[in-house]
Amino acid sequence: MDFTEAYSDRCSAVGLAAREGNVKMLRKLIKQGYSIDVPDNRGWMPIHEAAVCNSSECLKLLIRAAPSDNYIKSETFEGMCALHLSASHGCVESVSILLEAGADPNEVTTEATTPLFLAVENGHLGIVKLLLQHGANINGHHSWSGWNSLHQASFQGYTEIIKILLEQGANKECEDDFGITPLFVAAQYGKLESLRILVSYGANINCQAKDRATPLLIAVQEGHAKCVELLLSEGADPNLYCNEEEWQLPIHAAAEMGHKNILELLIPLTDRICDRGKDKVSPVYSAIYGGNKECLEMLLQQGYSADAQKCLTFGCRSPMCMVFQKEIYSVNEDALNFVLEFTNWKRLPPAVERNLSDYKESSTWIPNSHFGKQHRWRKKNPLCIPVPRM
Repeated sequence: MDFTEAYSDRCSAVGLAAREGNVKMLRKLIKQGYSIDVPDNRGWMPIHEAAVCNSSECLKLLIRAAPSDNYIKSETFEGMCALHLSASHGCVESVSILLEAGADPNEVTTEATTPLFLAVENGHLGIVKLLLQHGANINGHHSWSGWNSLHQASFQGYTEIIKILLEQGANKECEDDFGITPLFVAAQYGKLESLRILVSYGANINCQAKDRATPLLIAVQEGHAKCVELLLSEGADPNLYCNEEEWQLPIHAAAEMGHKNILELLIPLTDRICDRGKDKVSPVYSAIYGGNKECLEMLLQQGYSADAQKCLTFGCRSPMCMVFQKEIYSVNEDALNFVLEFTNWKRLPPAVERNLSDYKESSTWIPNSHFGKQHRWRKKNPLCIPVPRM
């Protein structure tokens, strides 16, 4: 069933009067005994219509005529009550009337969303203030992932709402289920002004999510240069290990993603020992892996070694091996079959021979003794790929 469109033929006479803000007709229908709790195709009752219409008189009439105290809590098929709808649509008068009539400012929808979150999400500053005045939980989560109103305001870039929330006691270090803070969100989505405000209020600039990612890493990865500049100027640590599964610093992300201007910022600030030692990875590998020539040139010009130590993360013995490996995997399979068949392996450089050997070992290859027959080489799957006759 479609819950997004309102059909007039599915709405009661009382609902239509409320939807149109027709106070005179609504009063007449109520006086004649028409029901005020008949839902339309979306599960909307007249109280929902009046709330979204922002008709204070219609809303007051319906609240007074309510068959029980629970009428104000009536939910649509999507689990939203009148307060959720009015907060979402920016209906200040409706929000005020509902709160005065006893609506719960912390009521949640079936998706665990609060009126405060909906007001923040849609940028309704006046309603945010009103809800907070009536006891809305400023640190309440809006969803099962733990994202709350400050996360959302930071994501949307609503700077005035961010300030109000922080001034009213919002926890600037609040985390969702992934350990992500509002400052991290601002860095991830390039919301420079959100980031600036959170930093000015003392939010931890070197916070880490559960996978150890930092705001600096995510800003670098997404290419938000202005955010990177701000984070670095405020003391973000470019040498903070920030990947749960493998060695990674912001410099690696910049090199891999091809963000040359950001890489230029990070090179003088990053410890040069980042590419030496157990399990560490040279950013040279990252630049090659991402196919970013300009970043590779910059790293080599700044003294990073073209003969960096073996990289277990990428399974390469040297940067040159990675180049060969990438080329091998990009070659047409028929052409590679030809190479495997007719190359004099004894004349190959050791690094190239090792890469071809590794690739050969991962394949099913049946050698042939001369050109006149079809040669068959295939990856370990049922597909046979013949080489054209010469």
